[in-house]
Amino acid sequence: MKDNIVSRLVVRSAVNIVLSAILSLVVLWLGYFILDTLSKTMGYYGYRNMFSDIMSTNLGLMLAFILYLAVALLLFCFLQWMAFRYFGAINESVRRVADGQLGLEYQIAVRKRSPFGLLAANVNRLSQRLSLALEEERRAEQTKNELITNVSHDLRTPLTSVLGYLALIEQDRYRDEVELRHYTAIAYEKSQRLHVLINDLFEYTRMRHDSVAIKMEVINLVEFLGQLLVQYHLPLQEAGLEAKLDSRETAVAVQADTSLLLRVFENLLSNAMVYGKDGKFIQLAVRREQGNGMAVVEVINYGDPIPALDLPHIFDRFYRGDKSRTQWSGGSGLGLAISKNIVEKHGGTIEAFSNAIETKFVVALPLAREI
Repeated sequence: MKDNIVSRLVVRSAVNIVLSAILSLVVLWLGYFILDTLSKTMGYYGYRNMFSDIMSTNLGLMLAFILYLAVALLLFCFLQWMAFRYFGAINESVRRVADGQLGLEYQIAVRKRSPFGLLAANVNRLSQRLSLALEEERRAEQTKNELITNVSHDLRTPLTSVLGYLALIEQDRYRDEVELRHYTAIAYEKSQRLHVLINDLFEYTRMRHDSVAIKMEVINLVEFLGQLLVQYHLPLQEAGLEAKLDSRETAVAVQADTSLLLRVFENLLSNAMVYGKDGKFIQLAVRREQGNGMAVVEVINYGDPIPALDLPHIFDRFYRGDKSRTQWSGGSGLGLAISKNIVEKHGGTIEAFSNAIETKFVVALPLAREI
């Protein structure tokens, strides 16, 4: 940009010099023409002859040349002032924005013919970027405040129950051994929920701050998901669900961290088991998309749909569309946010779609060259 502006200024100055020289000649010729016409009209032939005599001498020619240079210099300064006045307007706008007199969304008029037009366009881009950065900072601050509020609430709820039941035990406020065991079981269950929440929060924070070492290796997604379903056979059976893996190929390779990828699909499968119970069936589909070089995994359940208002927010941290089901399911509200972070760190994407028939999570990961 610097070289562009400098070159345009040099060209503009050169044009102004030539233009000033030409205009100076025109001005002097017009001045001579006007004086000559007036002398003829008013009969001042003596003055005309005296002027002609002076101009025929070296002194007269020198005076005429000096006058020509003075007029040309004045014209050049005027033309340069016209060019740099726009730069002054840009500078004044930047100063007012810096002083807070104008919003960051303020746009300077861009004059394409001016050598400073590119500078004005770049200042406008800078203002837009600063405005977006400020808006992002505001959203980040709001998100941080919401995170603190949600964490405080989610940690306090099970902790209050744990402290309450332990207080009953400490004060011997139970009738018999059976009630004691009941209180202990509730305290243990709430402690487990607290443990899950703290672990998920810690994992999410690590993922967000890139403190997790990713060990990449080539994985066959078909075998990987098949083994996952084998591990979940008993939980699926107890939940009254059937799961099936569909793939036209026996090998679809991706390069990923096995433990992190396992976390993603465990989260998706667990969600499908909790929210897709009414559908009695879960489907995992794997396919290769050669057009964009991605391996795509779909986790589909046929339970209740995700409400349209909730769908754009389900990957937000601590967002839980069905609060009543979340309470007894033990979800932390961070599982999908963690899954999204993991997938994005692998160069992939994760999306959710839901209608009256099915709810589908689609994970796309870059294909590996070989297994």
